[in-house]
Amino acid sequence: MDQIAYNLRQQIELYGEPLGPLVRRICDALGLSQARLAETLGLSAPMLSQLMSARRVKIGNPAVVSRLHALDELAARAESEGVRPDEIAVTLDEIRGTSGAFAKSAPPTTPGRAGPRAVVREIQDLFRSVAAADEVLRAADLVAGESPELAELMRTYGAGRTDEAVAHFERHLGGSSHPR
Repeated sequence: MDQIAYNLRQQIELYGEPLGPLVRRICDALGLSQARLAETLGLSAPMLSQLMSARRVKIGNPAVVSRLHALDELAARAESEGVRPDEIAVTLDEIRGTSGAFAKSAPPTTPGRAGPRAVVREIQDLFRSVAAADEVLRAADLVAGESPELAELMRTYGAGRTDEAVAHFERHLGGSSHPR
């Protein structure tokens, strides 16, 4: 088995997608160089390069993972809402200063409320903290006969790509709070 292909599959399990495309999307949306992104994350530029090329699989520092999620949320906002460059700069400084211990992602779209992507990332992080994607899929198969909606939820958030989970979230909650 090719090591890079294996590493890419591992990254998909851990982060919902390979880190190379994720980092490129963030850099493009925010107008950042890889060196500036590495600085914001708290990684060396060579380490970021190894992660992007899948020569390394995992980000070992939870604070860096938290910052990466916050940057992804900021990039999504920048693409959808056209965030001003000065606001991007301020938010980058805020993200760089986070410790990762219960760190908040980028400022929510609506004051006092996180956007769908931030909520989905939190759910995915929770799933991935307790089980690998293959375990979630096996569990979903076990409950599918009794509760197909629960199985879909498990597959989507526990093993699916972030964009698919955001679409699922928006279909089911439509941006409003759940009635329960």
